[in-house]
Amino acid sequence: MKTTSLGTKLLTLMAVLGVAAYFCYQGMRYLDDPLTTTMAYAYAVDEEISVFGYVVRSERVLEDDDSGLLRLSRAEGERVGVGGIVASVYADQASLDRQNEIDALKGQIEQLEYAREAALSYEAFAKLDSQISQNLLDLRTALSNGRLDTVENRSGELRALVLKRDYTYSNSEDLEAQLSALRQELEGLRRQSANSVRRITAPEAGLYSAVVDGYETVLTLETIAELTPAQFTAIQPDSAVRSHMGKLILGDSWYYVTVLRTEEIREIRKAGQVSIRFSKDVEQDLDVTVQSVGREENGKSLVIFQGKSNLPQLTLLRQQSAEIILNTMTGIRVPQESLRILVQTAAGEDGEEREVQTTGVYCMVGVKAVFKPVEVLYNGEGFALVRPASTVDKRFLRTGDEVIITANNLFDGKVVGE
Repeated sequence: MKTTSLGTKLLTLMAVLGVAAYFCYQGMRYLDDPLTTTMAYAYAVDEEISVFGYVVRSERVLEDDDSGLLRLSRAEGERVGVGGIVASVYADQASLDRQNEIDALKGQIEQLEYAREAALSYEAFAKLDSQISQNLLDLRTALSNGRLDTVENRSGELRALVLKRDYTYSNSEDLEAQLSALRQELEGLRRQSANSVRRITAPEAGLYSAVVDGYETVLTLETIAELTPAQFTAIQPDSAVRSHMGKLILGDSWYYVTVLRTEEIREIRKAGQVSIRFSKDVEQDLDVTVQSVGREENGKSLVIFQGKSNLPQLTLLRQQSAEIILNTMTGIRVPQESLRILVQTAAGEDGEEREVQTTGVYCMVGVKAVFKPVEVLYNGEGFALVRPASTVDKRFLRTGDEVIITANNLFDGKVVGE
């Protein structure tokens, strides 16, 4: 028993010593030639200026109506024509409840009519399933962006679509009977509510917004043109401007007003076309032009940018941090540590030999290190954005190449992978 135990202990000790020896060998080998690599990949870098400013629009605040219970009829950012209904005012709670019943009945009737027309139609079923899937995706996007107004609308649409899909399994005779009963009930409710509601219409065409923040009269196209940098920092909303009815956003243009240093303005003018990336609520960069630059004050000036797209998505924006995108560079990202200078001797036109320095990276090609010349486009924090110095030579850097970061005594063709 004791002999077996001693032998087992000796075998275990030998195994431990073997593993330790292996790691010691690998450590010594690393210290002797510390080879580390990484993958080169496509990357984009923006030249940008961080700013804070205000989104300005031509806005008309709708007058409040306190004669009854208010119910808004338009979604945020929805376009309304002249005379279009923006809200309804109900005489009392009973009138509002009756209207809610009318809307619910109209929805059920529309769903049943769709189900009757789509009966036995496979294409209609497939289209309905596709609409439900798309609505779920839109709802998820709205939730992630914090657009609760959109979430409410999408939720109602989703419920209607699901009910439509459910009704398609009903018998056609049952559908007709339900439709007849619902239509009679709807007519009765309409007669009862005939004189208990008043419609509020749009005095002019525009985009509807339910939010009135007090800046509508402070930040106008006329006032921002006269602002100085000092006045810009003191902007405050007008607490007297209020409306539960909402407002209309007129025209098709929007503006972003901010204060920039003189050298930043110079960079923007040099870039020509620029775009704005808002910090929230907008998922894409928006093209803008510089409408005006104000008088310089202590090395700073007020700058007004004009945009002519995506206005319906900007109705809720006011105070906004943003990035002014001057230029976007695309290339291949590699660690700064991997950049090396290859010194070679070449004969000049006069026949004399001169040293030629070439910037590049070493890449693993099989078991060898191969030097690939590059042109550095941008130096970032710990990385460089580069592009091949030439694509004629077969030795040009590609995305997916294994770039050598650290290794001792590198030279073109060195065996490093054994």
